[in-house]
Amino acid sequence: MNERRTAGARTAHRVVVLGAGYAGMSAAVQLAARTRGRADVQVTVVNARERFTERMRLHLTGTGQQVAHLSIPEMLAGTGARFERGWVTAVDADARTVRIDDDRVLPYDTLVYGLGGVADTASVPGVEEHAHTLNGAQDAEVLAGRLAHLGNSNGSGSGRGTVVVVGTGLTGIESAAEIAEQYPGLRVVLLGRTEPGAAMNPKAGAYLRAALVRLGVRARSGVEVVKVLPGAVELAGGESVPADVVLWTSGTRVSPLAAAAGLGVDERGRVVTDEALRSVSHPAVYAVGDAAAVRQHYGVMHGTCQGGMPTGVHAAVSILRELAGRRPRPFRFGYYHTPVSLGRHDAVVQFTRPDDSPRRVHLTGRRAAWYKEVVTAAPWPTYGRMRKMPASGALWPRGGRFTRVGRQR
Repeated sequence: MNERRTAGARTAHRVVVLGAGYAGMSAAVQLAARTRGRADVQVTVVNARERFTERMRLHLTGTGQQVAHLSIPEMLAGTGARFERGWVTAVDADARTVRIDDDRVLPYDTLVYGLGGVADTASVPGVEEHAHTLNGAQDAEVLAGRLAHLGNSNGSGSGRGTVVVVGTGLTGIESAAEIAEQYPGLRVVLLGRTEPGAAMNPKAGAYLRAALVRLGVRARSGVEVVKVLPGAVELAGGESVPADVVLWTSGTRVSPLAAAAGLGVDERGRVVTDEALRSVSHPAVYAVGDAAAVRQHYGVMHGTCQGGMPTGVHAAVSILRELAGRRPRPFRFGYYHTPVSLGRHDAVVQFTRPDDSPRRVHLTGRRAAWYKEVVTAAPWPTYGRMRKMPASGALWPRGGRFTRVGRQR
């Protein structure tokens, strides 16, 4: 990277981080902690809200349970990083500028692009108009209000009605279980193409499905929702499933801003990166978390907190290596677990190989619920720890032979 000079004087290298989710916050805190007191690097974090969204707790917010209010500016306070609240409305990758709320322009020398995924509400008719999502705390709070109204519709706290959760992935499973536990009077139907827990080993998957049955969740796999109506969902083949509330967790999409900016993207709109997480079309842009199509030897990584946070840390360290005139190292990551909550006192934790395939080892019951809670609560204290000891954030499983490009397993 070439440092800018004005009238012969050195000016600060401007790093702008877009998005303060799990990955973006990791990048921002690492950069701020490692450059604290330096005048040659300026870090700016842009996010639509000051509150940090714990995506792993949104199913709790969606059922009316209280979660902590975590402040992004407070976490960054004293680090030297600047926080800009606003919606990113455009990125000009050639001019190296970011437009916020259509009325502010931020120039950058290096960009960390971390505008992650949201529920795909555009691919099926009626989802945008008639279904709830868990894209953020506000969406979850709207769902909580609707469920509370439905669950208390007869004034006794045990109202009647049907909640259809579409999507049998982790978000759909956790949400269906939480709703069923919090509102036992409601009929909860979980619909999806795949069987819940299909990616787990047979015993772990069987435990998960039995727990859903115990909670009263009616799970149906091998079905596809083709339309959402005001009071029902329509399945391929013409069947209609009545629904007082629909929660949509099937599929995700990323912001179109990367493609509009001219960055090289994949078929899902994610920024295609090189081995160091730089955009293959614009090396001054690092992409992290759900926004990036990060290829490892086992394939393209899927969006999770366990993989997203390391991408943010790696991007931060790589930027500083480049500023020091050194070449950034390749990013390597291996998965290690899949924790799934089943209400407040039950869970399944499937331990995995680095390529995310299931091992025989798994946890269930209260031990698994405790493990899941530790995992869910870990990111925010981790940021605080990184502020004091930046190197602590650079510890994650590299994946061994599973991530050595060019080596056969």
